[in-house]
Amino acid sequence: MKDHPRIEAYGTVDELNSWLGMCASACLRDCPVEARMHAILIHLQSRLFDLGADLATPTGSTTEARVPRIGDRHIAEAEAFIDEIDGGNEEIRAFILPGGTILAAHLHVTRTVCRRAERLLVSLTEHEPIGNAPIQFLNRLGDLFFAMARRANVARSVGDVPWKKDA
Repeated sequence: MKDHPRIEAYGTVDELNSWLGMCASACLRDCPVEARMHAILIHLQSRLFDLGADLATPTGSTTEARVPRIGDRHIAEAEAFIDEIDGGNEEIRAFILPGGTILAAHLHVTRTVCRRAERLLVSLTEHEPIGNAPIQFLNRLGDLFFAMARRANVARSVGDVPWKKDA
């Protein structure tokens, strides 16, 4: 059942993980900000692998004891990353369009895939219990990827792309 909500959810988390790899490969290691983002992205790839295993292992399964579960400490870690990265961004004064540098554009795509994964997890809870932590974790990661996209532009002295309302 390739279209089962559980498989859709962890398949999208796998897609998200691939986008993190794309973003990490676009980071310039000689730029301290991007080197730090690279380290965070690589770290989060392992956490997303954990989340995929978490989602692939229903509560009460015989292998449950061997599977790491996403919990409050992961949410707190994501929030700490947001504070760290967003601290170098200016206050938002307009809606921001995806774009700027290649890295920022990749991070915006990553953010949208993350939001889709989050929505799929919410849908999954209508069928099976998965707890709130995985959903909260993805929610925080979506905010982190937005902050990273903005910071990637700052690191290369490229401004955010503001939305311009049609007159």
